Amino acid sequence: MAQLATGVAAPDFEALTDSGTTVKLSDYRGKKIVLYFYPKDDTPG
Repeated sequence: MAQLATGVAAPDFEALTDSGTTVKLSDYRGKKIVLYFYPKDDTPG
């Protein structure tokens, strides 16, 4: 998996929320958001 460099735009993606709705990164275009990824979430690492 490629890593993003600081300041580079994240690629568009979509994910399910805990309520089951789909959210896309592009839904927030033009707004300030914070993306945080848990690299080992739900893994034994």
